[in-house]
Amino acid sequence: MARVRISNSSLNSYGTRVLTEGLDTTQYEKNPVLLYMHQRGTVIGYVKDIKREGDDLMGELVFDEVTDLSKQCKAQFEKGSLRMVSMGADILELSEAPEHIAPGQTRPTVSKSKLREVSVVDIGSNDDALRLNYEGKVLDLGADMECGLPVLKNNSVEPIDNRTMDIKMIALALGLTETAGEADVTAKITELKGKDAEAVRLAAQVKTLQDENDALKLAGITQLVEEAIKEKKIGAEKKEHFVELGKKVGSEELKALFAEMQPAVKLSSVIGHQGGAAAPQQPTDAKKLSDLTPEQRLELKASDLKKYRAFYKAEYGVECPV
Repeated sequence: MARVRISNSSLNSYGTRVLTEGLDTTQYEKNPVLLYMHQRGTVIGYVKDIKREGDDLMGELVFDEVTDLSKQCKAQFEKGSLRMVSMGADILELSEAPEHIAPGQTRPTVSKSKLREVSVVDIGSNDDALRLNYEGKVLDLGADMECGLPVLKNNSVEPIDNRTMDIKMIALALGLTETAGEADVTAKITELKGKDAEAVRLAAQVKTLQDENDALKLAGITQLVEEAIKEKKIGAEKKEHFVELGKKVGSEELKALFAEMQPAVKLSSVIGHQGGAAAPQQPTDAKKLSDLTPEQRLELKASDLKKYRAFYKAEYGVECPV
């Protein structure tokens, strides 16, 4: 008849495993019942020749064919539509010792247990169907069932679940390989955080230097304007106007403008003056640069650089250098 693997120490779908070396079969061998789907009252045969073969606990199924269910299960095993069994066991001891924790494990290992029954199951093996008794409660570790075992207290192992898949996706997004573990991902994130912190520090340093530079420029422009006021080239009421103009065109342009300007003369010095040059054109009416005062030229350059360049080329026959 069919010889099957009853159990081994591999990891099941609930993140735990039952050590074969700690599985006591003494009592079961005295009454080796074979049930259907772990159901009491559905004995369909027995298991004989129970032996440990390496890490596997093996046994030979014998169907008694007393009931229709037993006959059906025997026929289905012969046809191959049923081919798995699952054990029911009492948990005697759980272990979180490092040597008992396998990669991907999330719950303690059943280090000591006692075999109570073996069942024919449709979805079986220790991957999806395993009945354990823990602290007086039956734990059916099968499809769509909850596990009553506690999770590991110190779980440093990668679980084989959606979390592992998330870590793979994060690893790829960080430029790592999909085989990178949580430690690699954490190290990469820490590295990036460090770079971000350095970038923030440098940005703050650049901002500080820029502010200091702007302050120095403003101080230079203000000094030029105040000197022009002292030299009577402009009135004190125009201080803010020329400071703002200096911010737009720079201190060098402003300095050149003031160099072209003459100090204001008293009204008495021009009384009786006949003739003289016509009043300068306003920037909007001017046809060429020579129609404008130095101040108006600078204002035109600051407000309409395209027009200023056109006037410059028309006046001097070359492209404006700015």
